[in-house]
Amino acid sequence: MHRERITIAILALGGQGGGVFADWLVAVAERNGYFAQATSVPGVAQRTGSTVYYIELYPEEGLDGRQPVLALMPAPSDVDVVVAAELMEAGRAILRGLVTAERTALIASTHRIYAIAEKSAISGGIGDSSKVMEAAAKNAKTLTAFDMDAVADRTGSAISAVMLGAVAQSGALPFSRAQFEDAIRANAIAVDANLAAFAGGFDAASRGIESETQQAFVPSEPTTEKGKQLHARVLAELPAAAQAFALEGVRRLMDYQDAAYAALYLDRLTAIKALDAANWELTREIARTLALWMSYEDVMRVAQQKIRASRAEKVRTEVNVRPDQILHITEYMHPRWQEVCDTMPTALGARLERSQLLKGIFAPWFERGRHVRTTGVFWFVALGILASRRHARRGTLRYRQENDRIEAWLTVLADAATTDRAAAVELARCQSLIKGYGATHERGLRKFDIVIEAWRKMRDLPDIAQILGKLRMAALKDESVGELDEFLSMNGKEEYR
Repeated sequence: MHRERITIAILALGGQGGGVFADWLVAVAERNGYFAQATSVPGVAQRTGSTVYYIELYPEEGLDGRQPVLALMPAPSDVDVVVAAELMEAGRAILRGLVTAERTALIASTHRIYAIAEKSAISGGIGDSSKVMEAAAKNAKTLTAFDMDAVADRTGSAISAVMLGAVAQSGALPFSRAQFEDAIRANAIAVDANLAAFAGGFDAASRGIESETQQAFVPSEPTTEKGKQLHARVLAELPAAAQAFALEGVRRLMDYQDAAYAALYLDRLTAIKALDAANWELTREIARTLALWMSYEDVMRVAQQKIRASRAEKVRTEVNVRPDQILHITEYMHPRWQEVCDTMPTALGARLERSQLLKGIFAPWFERGRHVRTTGVFWFVALGILASRRHARRGTLRYRQENDRIEAWLTVLADAATTDRAAAVELARCQSLIKGYGATHERGLRKFDIVIEAWRKMRDLPDIAQILGKLRMAALKDESVGELDEFLSMNGKEEYR
């Protein structure tokens, strides 16, 4: 059914230029014979804040000076064009009923900006993008979808201009490409960059839906003699199924510590390989998880990451710093008394950790976090000194503790591999419970210990591998051990807790 009113809903996050994009659409409409009304409603602060911009257009011809009565917010089944600046915002529009197969042209970026719940999940919290794409193809009348953020990066502009190009190409609005471009010129802000992004969005939209393909892993080439030797050792000693993870593990551990530490990683890995079967699933899984555990987060590692030149360059790119601008980075850091003890030589650190007197005197100094400017001379030098102490890491209390835990875990894996290789694979995957440092690391260790203890007491059960998998997933869902207790209780295994 034909109608004169045109309704447009725009879903964007803070910093994506949704307001500028809405202003461009209003300008195009008003310059070409339409009455335009625009409203915006900020959403809750997820990610960087989500806002719904709503525009209604009505042709001025026939109004005779009167103003039409238009809605202030989009209504389900009554939106002609939905523009989403991020994939999950498109999913949110579909859930709200704004996208319908009879009416709606959906124009969406396929890139992701992860929500707080996704980023704070211990593991596997990222939403399934393919489900959103399936729903979009099913529910929209027409669908235009591609990675608009990548186009914006290539053209050095904001995603809003890319979105405008996609809208122009889609034909969802009764305006020509030249009319959209005139609105950018009239705005007189970053005209060249916005026109380039507009053209990039127009061209990408003309190619239709972009399918995301999984790129093959290409390991970085070693640049040192020791790195080349370890690279050759991986190719000679490990099965092809585990080589990609092992090569990345070697690179990671050389950066974390040194070549000798990476060689220790390969020694441990080849010992497990000797117990593995033909499909090498266990070796492959341990190649990944062992590298992660051996590069545990400590004060030296955090300091090393904070002052990397590559990190500063990444931040400059993300906030679009111009070459003539100075960038200041302020970090939030909260080292606890425990982290101070961990960085000390083993004997001294253990003594400080046990001393209630010293803890009572010094621990209050570390109860609150600090905001530090890592681009300033003082804190950059201080973090540089901390990072340089990684060469003494093997003599610290934390290294002894983590090394003992790793050795105990590998012993459990070797024991399990002799009787139940599927259970051994699940035990290898349980390393994903241990993340971060401080309180986060302690919570992960508690849950890891519960699962390992459950294995020791239930190893003779025929479905132990499935039980371990369910225990691991229950632990990943909750920061506390509540999900684990609930699982053990529901399955009549309280005695294994």
